[in-house]
Amino acid sequence: MSTHAQRERLLLADLLETVGPGAPTLCTGWKARDLAAHVVVRERRSDAAAGVVFKPLAPRLERVQEEFAAKPYEELLQLIRTGPPKLSPFALKQVDEAANTVEFFVHTEDVRRAQPDWAPRDLDPVFADALWLRLERMARVLGRKSPVGLVLRRPDGRTAVAHRGAPVVTVTGEPGELILFAFGRQGASHVELDGDADAAAKLRAAELGL
Repeated sequence: MSTHAQRERLLLADLLETVGPGAPTLCTGWKARDLAAHVVVRERRSDAAAGVVFKPLAPRLERVQEEFAAKPYEELLQLIRTGPPKLSPFALKQVDEAANTVEFFVHTEDVRRAQPDWAPRDLDPVFADALWLRLERMARVLGRKSPVGLVLRRPDGRTAVAHRGAPVVTVTGEPGELILFAFGRQGASHVELDGDADAAAKLRAAELGL
């Protein structure tokens, strides 16, 4: 049985193939080719991928990612589809599901929503709940840089506190939209903000995410 991460992996690879290497994405400065290279480096070059969180390694990450981006686009897509090597932690089903479900969902939307003809994607309830579960666990980390109190709320009333503070802004939306908002894609997410207008404006412009 395929996992959420596996399905999102293949969906991302198919979408990258459809739009082509020069297509825009929501990631500033990245075309589809750059995003594909990022995904591959993250899974296959842990020595460089650590630069995402460990800033002294950021220049190395940039160099390695540029090297991968120079590879044939079809090769990058095949590496995404086949997944990490067997000795990689990502090769473990449990690790893949925990670490890649949200990663691949967000990057798929990075590609989809940057295209002029994109349309909202209906998520099945089981997948939506899986995204919400991960958002609950990550909320405090994703919202740590919020300039205001931040509460994420599903339409059914379930909430997750992403940042304690005042004034408080409550962001309401479906799990996938809340994931995108919390990962710094505020302008591309379909959500409603409730709270002080100035606080809401600061939140929309804030640097959220990892």
